[in-house]
Amino acid sequence: MQIRALDLADDATAAAVHRIGRAAYVVEAELIGFDGIPALRESLADMRARDLTWFGAFSGNGSLAGFLAWGEEEEGDGVCIDRLCVDPGRFRQGVASLLLRHALTEVFPGRPVAVTTGAANAPAITLYERLGFRRGPDFSPAPGLTMASFGRAVAGAPWDGGRGSSDLA
Repeated sequence: MQIRALDLADDATAAAVHRIGRAAYVVEAELIGFDGIPALRESLADMRARDLTWFGAFSGNGSLAGFLAWGEEEEGDGVCIDRLCVDPGRFRQGVASLLLRHALTEVFPGRPVAVTTGAANAPAITLYERLGFRRGPDFSPAPGLTMASFGRAVAGAPWDGGRGSSDLA
């Protein structure tokens, strides 16, 4: 797999990201029992308008296998992972781990990182915990939905449990 920046101004790239994101969020909606995930209803134009930085993992044949998008925290030097999506046909092949490890070591090393996911999304929770994230407080942004917050502090600094921004918050 090769990781590189994504340019959502490119129509083909944006369409691939949108397609993979929707497919991944359909699976998450089933896992967490909540179909109101905003990204499921997000238009291509809305997705492109988000103030996020995007990079993706590409297979040997050049197809996009997954992506990660992140934004700067409003306060401090932290970042918030807004979305980490893998093409469902590529689940359980290490794509999400590859993307997240790349982000932590190459894109924003030494910076605190926050992320949220559905509290019933066991695969995501396992991934974040395996890569050193600590679970913070759960919260409910909508009736019937519980989200789990995670943070990875800079080495030696405590994580304050902040939620950062999220698709669902």
